[in-house]
Amino acid sequence: MSGTPSPSTPGRDHPGERAAADPIRLLAIRDTPLSVDEVFAAVGDAAAGGTALFVGTVRSHDNGADVDALGYSAHPTAEAEMRRIAEKVIADHPVRALAAVHRVGDLRIGDLAVVVAVSCPHRGEAFDACRKLIDDLKHEVPIWKHQTFADGTDEWVGA
Repeated sequence: MSGTPSPSTPGRDHPGERAAADPIRLLAIRDTPLSVDEVFAAVGDAAAGGTALFVGTVRSHDNGADVDALGYSAHPTAEAEMRRIAEKVIADHPVRALAAVHRVGDLRIGDLAVVVAVSCPHRGEAFDACRKLIDDLKHEVPIWKHQTFADGTDEWVGA
């Protein structure tokens, strides 16, 4: 159920069924620990019946190799790109509220790397919009991951 429902769908002409006027509540790139509670609170909306939240964490392995250390770097345009992606998600889905934060700097295994959330009138719309948001952020925002492996090798991802 992506996209804005047609006005002829029963009940969908109510303002609460459409995208909110200013649904971007929080967009940030931070060098401090992220808060799931902050992101979840940012997307609270009385007209939303569904909220989808995604939390990306630093894992202990990648492609069969043990990860010892990980760092994220962002281009100065990264937040502007996040906004462009958020606006596209809002244009394609009936988003009531949207929030996304990404961490930069050195992280440890288990640390939160990214938290995104979307609230919409219905759960399917929220799932679809949240998945689109995180997938496009991962593919299009200029944030690069530098991994150091247990065997001493390292790699840049997304660079």
